[in-house]
Amino acid sequence: PETDSVKEGMKTLEEIRETDSEIKVVVMTGDREQKTPLEVINKGAYDYFSKPINLEEMKIVIKRALYIQSLERENQRLRQRLSRDAQLHNIIGKSDKIRSVLELIRTVAQSNCTVLIRGETGTGKEMVAEAIHYCGPRRSQPFIAVNCAAIPEALMESELFGYEKGAFTDATTAKPGKFELASRGTLFMDEIGDMSLALQSKILRVIQNRSFERLGGTKSVKVNPRLIAATNKNLEELMAKESFREDLYYRLNVVSIHLPPLRERKEDIPLLVNHFLKKYNKTGSKVVKGVSSRALELLVDYDWPGNIRELENVIERAIVLRQDEMLLTRSISLSAGEKSLPSKIPFSSTHASLAETEKELIQKVLRTTQWNQTEAAKLLGVHRNTLRRKIRHFNIHKK
Repeated sequence: PETDSVKEGMKTLEEIRETDSEIKVVVMTGDREQKTPLEVINKGAYDYFSKPINLEEMKIVIKRALYIQSLERENQRLRQRLSRDAQLHNIIGKSDKIRSVLELIRTVAQSNCTVLIRGETGTGKEMVAEAIHYCGPRRSQPFIAVNCAAIPEALMESELFGYEKGAFTDATTAKPGKFELASRGTLFMDEIGDMSLALQSKILRVIQNRSFERLGGTKSVKVNPRLIAATNKNLEELMAKESFREDLYYRLNVVSIHLPPLRERKEDIPLLVNHFLKKYNKTGSKVVKGVSSRALELLVDYDWPGNIRELENVIERAIVLRQDEMLLTRSISLSAGEKSLPSKIPFSSTHASLAETEKELIQKVLRTTQWNQTEAAKLLGVHRNTLRRKIRHFNIHKK
């Protein structure tokens, strides 16, 4: 049977591991039970010594433990850096507007301040929220997202705050809400402008007090999540109509990030098209080699009311339904009522007009790819040598 000292030692080991799982624990004991070493290692000890202790052997073990711990911490730092880079690389674009967004993400990620992300549907608000979370100090904690417009009003309170057993007919067990699940991490509340005034009051109270009660409960639950909210609504107009609380607005709007619609960052469209081609080429049975010049111009000139989400859907559909190795204009299906033909550069039957159109498109793609001719050729759907001939033919120079 275990002695009291062994039990106490096991308990201490568990407490140390719970406090910091990265700590290397070397256990010394006078217990002679054969099962003790296995139990100690299973509970997370790095190594085990039975008394009497060989000091030289112990020095070697401790040095090795410290070395392994330093390697693990360095690996963790590298993984965190790669995780941050990966999150930012998911936000595609080189336009000035998207560069400003990326810079703001890097800055606010290092703090715990509340962020309000504003932008039209499909501009990537949740992706930006994830980037802020995974680039910041809470990256190892949960990122919990809730769409305020997708959950019925009657269920929203229990979804956010959880409930106790017996709180309502079907509450056979207690359940934590989103605020509890995100307590050490980040709670992302999408479409905050669709929330009722009654729920807005409760959200405000949680932000102010950092505590709440579950449905059917009386015990105060302490929470400390980072809050990121997003909306496609004009909150100032909603406040004027008394549909959104002014005090909640100022609590949420500590730092505001505006995501531009795709029609205001058209220079990013070729990069996004290339990104989605690579993405769906990995999952499809046939590889799409590129996009024709006319098809790319069609995509660049379209206004994209559904923004990046609509662009991705169009590319995915075109890849699935294509009949050629390239995506041609006939592969592209755009929403009725929106511009589907270039308006900035009108096509005509004259060779001069077509040549000017082709030259301007090549210049635009070269600028977008920062004169990476291999990437530009892929986006245009032509061989690199063909692109070089076109550059010489049109006398295009890098500015």
